[in-house]
Amino acid sequence: MVASAGKLALAAAIAGLATATPTPPKAKVGTFSVSQVKNPSFKAHGPAQLARTYLKYGAKLPEGLAKTVADFKVSRRDSGSAKTTPEENDIQYLTPVSIGTPAQTLNLDFDSGSSDLWVFSTELPSSSVNGQTQYDPSKSSSAKKLSGASWQISYGDGSSSSGDVYTDTVTVGGVTFKSQAVEAAKTVSSQFQSDTNNDGLLGLAFSSINTVTPTAQKTFFDNIASDLDVAAWTADLKYHEAGTYDFGVIDDSKYTGDITYTDVDNSQGFWSFTSTGYGIGSGSFKSTNFDGIADTGTTLALLPDSIVSAYYKQISGAENDSSQGGYIFPCSATPPDFVFGVEDAKITIPGEYINYAAVDDTNCFGGIQSDSDIGFSIFGDVALKAAFVVFDQSTGSPRLGWASKST
Repeated sequence: MVASAGKLALAAAIAGLATATPTPPKAKVGTFSVSQVKNPSFKAHGPAQLARTYLKYGAKLPEGLAKTVADFKVSRRDSGSAKTTPEENDIQYLTPVSIGTPAQTLNLDFDSGSSDLWVFSTELPSSSVNGQTQYDPSKSSSAKKLSGASWQISYGDGSSSSGDVYTDTVTVGGVTFKSQAVEAAKTVSSQFQSDTNNDGLLGLAFSSINTVTPTAQKTFFDNIASDLDVAAWTADLKYHEAGTYDFGVIDDSKYTGDITYTDVDNSQGFWSFTSTGYGIGSGSFKSTNFDGIADTGTTLALLPDSIVSAYYKQISGAENDSSQGGYIFPCSATPPDFVFGVEDAKITIPGEYINYAAVDDTNCFGGIQSDSDIGFSIFGDVALKAAFVVFDQSTGSPRLGWASKST
């Protein structure tokens, strides 16, 4: 759009139309904020959340975990400043997004672990829809089908979701991009069908891992980044309450002290960084490097097995229960805080965040679990809501910023 306008203005000048009004410069968006909205009907299930993460990153489910979730429909979160509302036990943060003309509002999962904007659509058979809001491109005057384009997201268990692609007007937090690639689902796996409140995802990882073929499409953030005051977005997620995503601004009212930045390796398309160590409760901090990604689309924190084992040794009655697929502990216990390092800074996850959800009348599933078989650690919502986090592309090389919350 901008390039076309520039060519027209140049042609007019060459033609000698000296009296024509110059084309005004494109107005910058500047900044915007979106709030999360609460998804009230989800029932938390710790093993299912762990299984979702394995599926999301293509890892085989351990035998015990696979058995545990066999009768529980796993809804993979590949999916979402907008106001985000957590599902029960912080399983998922959903954010309203407007698509099309006139606007159709869908609740999407803002997911920094993927790069597709895909939605439930009217191209799905009715048997695949279970209460989700469906995008209807035929009712949008601004929708244009992207000829020959398709997408497919594959899962670790071999299932997948797929469809075709439109460009359409997408608005988040009052900011609009008029030709965003919107991936309309024609098939969705049973995992997605069971998540009745989630209408799709808005990926915030790097555009290099977008799944559209034959030509990968840019994420919403990459499309609007040049129009922002700062090419960055922040996540201020909350424990058991709605948080916010801010775009184009680093709001100093939301954090205290300094922001500690660390370099990001985006070669695999993720917000990957190196943690500098860990501490448990009041114990000493252990300096040891391990790589992980910041992923708003994963609920739990998955860390190296040796670190996870050391953590649960500090909780009386905790065990790695194969029948539940991960570590559990008595709900009556008080889990210690967990600390992880970012450069020289220390980020503390309060122990109460690590009591994720009950698995029976006496035991609870841990919010920290092993990253075994995945290949890297994942700092999901359990970790992210313990800090104010900056996803920054303003300096030429991507970086992550971590700071203590102001409240």
